[in-house]
Amino acid sequence: MSLPHARSLAPEDDVELREWLESLDFVLQERGRERAQEILRRLRQHASQAGVSLSFTANTPYVNTIPASEQPPYPGSQEIERRIKSFARWNALAMVVRANRLESGIGGHISTYGSAATLYEVGFNHFFRARNETSEGDIVYFQGHASPGIYARAYLEGRISVDQLENFRRELRPGGGLTSYPHPWLMPNFWEFPTVSMGLGPIMSIYQARFNRYLEDRGLKERSDSKVWAFIGDGETDEPESLGAITLASREQLNNLIWVINCNLQRLDGPVRGNGKIVQELEAIFRGAGWNVIKVLWGSDWDPLLEKDPDGLLVKRMGEVVDGQYQKNSVESGGYFREHFFGVDARLLEMVKHLSDEQIHKLRLGGHDPKKVYAAYKAAVEHKGSPTVILAKTIKGYGQGEAGEGRNVTHQQKKMNEDELREFRSRFGIPISDEEVAQAPFYKPSEDSVEMQYLQERRRELGGYVPARQVYPISVQEPTDELYEEFFKGTEGRDVATTMAFVRLLTKLLRDKELGKLVVPIIPDEARTFGMESLFRQVGIYSHIGQNYEPVDRETLLYYKEAVDGQILEEGITEAGSMSSFIAAGTAYATHRIPTIPFFIFYSMFGFQRIGDLIWAAGDARTRGFLIGGTAGRTTLAGEGLQHQDGQSHVLAYPVPNLHAFDPAFAYEIAVIVRDGIRRMYKEQESVFYYLTVTNEPYPMPAMPEGAEEGILKGMYRLAPAENQTAHLRAQLLGSGAILREALKAQKILAENYDVAADVWSVTSYKELYQNGHSCDRWNMLHPSEELRVPYVTDCFRDAPGALVAASDYLRALPDTICRWMPRPLISLGTDGYGRSDTRAALRDFFEVDARFITLATLNELARQKAIKHAVVQKAIEDLEIDHSKANPMIS
Repeated sequence: MSLPHARSLAPEDDVELREWLESLDFVLQERGRERAQEILRRLRQHASQAGVSLSFTANTPYVNTIPASEQPPYPGSQEIERRIKSFARWNALAMVVRANRLESGIGGHISTYGSAATLYEVGFNHFFRARNETSEGDIVYFQGHASPGIYARAYLEGRISVDQLENFRRELRPGGGLTSYPHPWLMPNFWEFPTVSMGLGPIMSIYQARFNRYLEDRGLKERSDSKVWAFIGDGETDEPESLGAITLASREQLNNLIWVINCNLQRLDGPVRGNGKIVQELEAIFRGAGWNVIKVLWGSDWDPLLEKDPDGLLVKRMGEVVDGQYQKNSVESGGYFREHFFGVDARLLEMVKHLSDEQIHKLRLGGHDPKKVYAAYKAAVEHKGSPTVILAKTIKGYGQGEAGEGRNVTHQQKKMNEDELREFRSRFGIPISDEEVAQAPFYKPSEDSVEMQYLQERRRELGGYVPARQVYPISVQEPTDELYEEFFKGTEGRDVATTMAFVRLLTKLLRDKELGKLVVPIIPDEARTFGMESLFRQVGIYSHIGQNYEPVDRETLLYYKEAVDGQILEEGITEAGSMSSFIAAGTAYATHRIPTIPFFIFYSMFGFQRIGDLIWAAGDARTRGFLIGGTAGRTTLAGEGLQHQDGQSHVLAYPVPNLHAFDPAFAYEIAVIVRDGIRRMYKEQESVFYYLTVTNEPYPMPAMPEGAEEGILKGMYRLAPAENQTAHLRAQLLGSGAILREALKAQKILAENYDVAADVWSVTSYKELYQNGHSCDRWNMLHPSEELRVPYVTDCFRDAPGALVAASDYLRALPDTICRWMPRPLISLGTDGYGRSDTRAALRDFFEVDARFITLATLNELARQKAIKHAVVQKAIEDLEIDHSKANPMIS
């Protein structure tokens, strides 16, 4: 490509301007581009200091970043690779078409892979290194909607059978099938990362690349040139998670991160930027964020035209046309393209007069040209100092012709008629006869064919197959019981919040000689809130570049200490970023064979409610670790109010199948749960993870009652039996977390003032009780002739008389989930409604979950059972100073 140098200026142009341009030409010729860049930078700085206002642009011209003259030679055989790519295209299309013929509406996506096939095939043949016994390999986040193409290639590689292709999106068929998108939970030996929820793949890839550096800087793994590749759609960048963390990648100098954004200019409904240019928009964003940007816009067919463009007319025209018009050009004839693109200037028409309309129509875009893609990938892997983004321009549904190429219907295209299949077959040279083509058969050459030999050789050279998820049995040395002993003993009257107890436990785990180095504390800028600042000095805050400043609190004991080998991931104000780190650390047992143990500590309100999609992705990815919801509950966070008070996270935890959710009230309960979690996840290798809620309300921590451990883990145990087990009036009080002590207070009130003997139960996990109950019911339904299984809840209350009252700092729906297995109706008290700013006592009164309301609910239920008179209840309302006309907290 020629730039409009001084020699192309007309004689009448400004002489002074000619001299400047000639000088620049001389520097370029004699000293090269780097020297020219330095001179221009200094000139710009000098002009700015002199008060000259210069317009700013973060964009480069709308052409390829790497000119044809600087392209490296293409390795291997383009022709063989083209045939392999064509086979993959056909099989991907056949898979989706056949699935929708068998089951209308089953879905599937043809068009995304159609646009991205070259982007993937160049990677598969030359760049994506597999992990194996001797190599770290690369990590690849595949675009979810391109999964049919990834399956199609795996079929050619011999990793996926015809039966599995037949059962695409029909996983419950005999012999199994293929998941719609990348789901490690469902295909644990194939997919590594769930990416189809838009925006999650990009942000997870950033924190994965940073976590790779974290492991290296801490000496947990050897340094390597492993890359993290992420394939992203241009429309996907609209999701805030996609671009929200890109400055972290440049700040941390993550030159191990490569993004490939497939710019096919199209969303589901229409253009991504109909009136603009998504490539230029993204270029400005990424260059401004400090990324290395490589644009791959025009294929080799355009190089001769650009060479004949010394005045920059073609480049100017390329930059003028908006994406909506480019999309229109791609679906029209070459004659239309000639008229509407080149026809605006006679000089442009002159450039293409030697090309037929058909040739103009077939001018390839850069993302469909292997030579252009290879050049970009090679430059990306060799780049140092910053992450790279490749903006590759493609056509959505490439190859589908009138069935959907470049059209707004492309994304929804699932079916093709016989003529469309025949056209696709012919365009890509698939050796299938006219008689067979209507059936859309899968095609695979013989294993000794040139194509299959080439394909397998390339993968051998790159270390194996991608994607592949391999888990090796790696067991950790569990801490001895001595580490947990102090929590089992209690605090002997000292007030301690469960948050403090957890931090103390975390501190001891970090000091453990065997396990400590594997613990990864993750905090979104709330360490001081949770009383964790002591860890700053103890293990340090991770920073790839260390600490190049003197912190303002350097003279204090607990100063803000950053270090290259720091252990804490202090993520700043980003729950999404912190959760991405949690996923990276919690899946390191599979990606790196290093069983790191993440503890992500956050405001519980900003967990499931704010980043529930990432938590769901963590479950899908088989993440292991501990989520710690701090300052949990609706009434413990005095003063903060509606936006911070959490009364729903435990209900929101129910849908995640492999998540164990606990709401402990005491230090020993936390210790038992964490100890068992480490055993299950890191010794028994279970693909589960844990959610624990802790509070900032200090009170004495009791010693663990004998025999309580089993009940703690099952979800409930009797904490405080009534003193008078033979009393006429009985009750069972269920408390959990922050409200358990209110149940203990109510036990005392009921005994002293109303002669009601109440047992108090600590409910550590309603979810565990719920799942156990339904598991028993299911067993009993499917095995009617065998001995019935009894739900744990039912067994607990088999001989427990009296009123049943449950009080929680969460929605009433939480205790309501176990009602069906109770011997009598369960009265649920909870914190339905919006929070308020006030004291804990006032909040518990407002939400009607304090000891007085637990007492009232118990008496009212006894009256309903006709064990006492209603007058006793009325008198209790007066004695307990309860305002019976107060507003309903659920709706106020």
